[in-house]
Amino acid sequence: MIRARWLAAGVAGALGGAMVSGLAIAQSSPESILPPGFDDPAPAPSPTPRPAPTQRPAAGPTTALAPSGPSTAPTPMPGTGVPAANNVPSDLPPIPSTNGERLPRLGDLEDLTTDQLDELLGLKPKFDIPPAARRSLDEVGLLASEEGGFAAGSLAGQPASLVRAMLAGTGTPLVSRWGHILVRRALVSRLSAPGAMDPVEFATLRAGVLNRMGEYAATRSLVQDVDTSNWSQPLADEALTAYIAASDPVGACPFVRLQSSKPENPQWVMLSAICNAYAGESALASSQLSAALNRQIAPAIDVLLARRFAGAAGQSRQSVQIEWEGVDTLNPWRFAMANAVGETIPDTLLEQSDPFYARAGAATAMLPLQRRAEYAQRAGQEGIFSAQAMVELYSAIYADESISGPMQERANSLRTAYIAPDAATRIAAMETLWKDGAADARHWPIVLTAYAAARVPPSAQLSDKAGVLIASMLTAGLDRDAAAWKPIVEEGSLGWALLALADPAGEIASSGGIDTFIDEDTSANQRRSQFLVAGLAGLGRVDAGTSSGFDDSLSLGLTRQTKWARMISRAAQVRNPAMVALLAGLGMQGDDWSQMTPLHLYHITSALRQVGLEAEARMIAAEAVSRA
Repeated sequence: MIRARWLAAGVAGALGGAMVSGLAIAQSSPESILPPGFDDPAPAPSPTPRPAPTQRPAAGPTTALAPSGPSTAPTPMPGTGVPAANNVPSDLPPIPSTNGERLPRLGDLEDLTTDQLDELLGLKPKFDIPPAARRSLDEVGLLASEEGGFAAGSLAGQPASLVRAMLAGTGTPLVSRWGHILVRRALVSRLSAPGAMDPVEFATLRAGVLNRMGEYAATRSLVQDVDTSNWSQPLADEALTAYIAASDPVGACPFVRLQSSKPENPQWVMLSAICNAYAGESALASSQLSAALNRQIAPAIDVLLARRFAGAAGQSRQSVQIEWEGVDTLNPWRFAMANAVGETIPDTLLEQSDPFYARAGAATAMLPLQRRAEYAQRAGQEGIFSAQAMVELYSAIYADESISGPMQERANSLRTAYIAPDAATRIAAMETLWKDGAADARHWPIVLTAYAAARVPPSAQLSDKAGVLIASMLTAGLDRDAAAWKPIVEEGSLGWALLALADPAGEIASSGGIDTFIDEDTSANQRRSQFLVAGLAGLGRVDAGTSSGFDDSLSLGLTRQTKWARMISRAAQVRNPAMVALLAGLGMQGDDWSQMTPLHLYHITSALRQVGLEAEARMIAAEAVSRA
């Protein structure tokens, strides 16, 4: 479907149409899957020898005509015989060249800022970190392997073109919440770049994927693991996207102030002024923003918000009035600046449908709790927010007596789901919450109730509720709590299907149970049944004969081969979890589970199981069945 179309235009295009039989996998000793010599990098050109610096002759006594009158010759330095005037240190910076241009007048020099004067004289620092504190680019990321990250050398032996195509091609959100969590973990691991790829480019590609996934906090942490003196402009662009999404434009100031040549775009001009203000140069910032407003480099609302933000850094008493009248669109800059200065954004603008604002706003502490809770629905559904983070947010709403209405009612229901004395009352409270997502099949309500569902003791009287309770528990990875319902669920029911996939014990599913599930499946095109069989086959929980029979009856096409399928299968064969995780993300792109195929689910679960990521494979397969 859309996967084949993407791969033809993306990965195959990036590799120049070359037929790639697999991936090069690396752990402690990277192993390339490509044919010998195919991915050998071209030999690096020999460095051009630099001419040896001309030795400067030592200063010594000079002979000159003596003027009439008393001698004014400099007194020799004690013990050297060299006049003091000639004893010049050899490490002074050279006088800056003007390239034939006129030197600035004294009045012009007086108007220059410290940074401008340093730049003119060639004294502007190129680094903001002492040499001994600078970090290596050998490994960049947040999670070391002992902290849950993937092995540092996982991608070190891969063809740079393949890694580049894979990361650049992961562009849309992932249909799977658990797939999102897995890919995020791979992207923030402490990894070495492929041998032929610049480490800064590798960090830039990873940051780009995280930004497109809405993981702005993770992006910000990743780019901060690279010294700003090493940032490229593309990495700075990704970093600025993350800082603005977090309503923290000052975070990018170390790079902005190290730049000697600034891009001529309105956002950069305003950001430079803000950074000047927070560096103690309030007057300069004010004049820069006034000039920007007069020159109309951007809409007035953007410049005024920047002026308000910059004014908070100094002692400026100039008031800035923000007028939203006539503003009919919201953009990330306006969203970030308004949030940072506590300016209320009109509801008509906040109701715009761009998902950026929900992904960024869910974690923005300065927003009202009710607004954050609305944004958290998307963040929780996509995997940006965990079940625990959502519970903490609604706990804050419950504790805030000034909040009333639907949000407070939802917080009350969640509390009842936790503390009610009997299971029936708890489940009734959860059902109230689940109805909030029933209208458009949203997933976030069962994420919100995951831990409350785990507190309900298994009971035969509640067997009709087992399916949704188990689905809720699995959104938080509570597979052992869910498995406690195994004696309760009826064979062929939704609860049975979810446990057949998610149970850590891993038993072979009965063909009779699968038949019953298929007969009772009312999903479109029996998609739930297709995902159940594909997941069981990928996890090895159904024998080959049974899998083949259901493959034919449901028209799954599990034996069909694609380039992506060969890649992820080969990656699994050579045991590279990081590459399998990233390829799994590549195969789970989409806005809805209707865009996911049983073929992709089969290969994803099979490959994850082979590389030791069976827990993630089980959660993805169960999520597919519950959300189909």
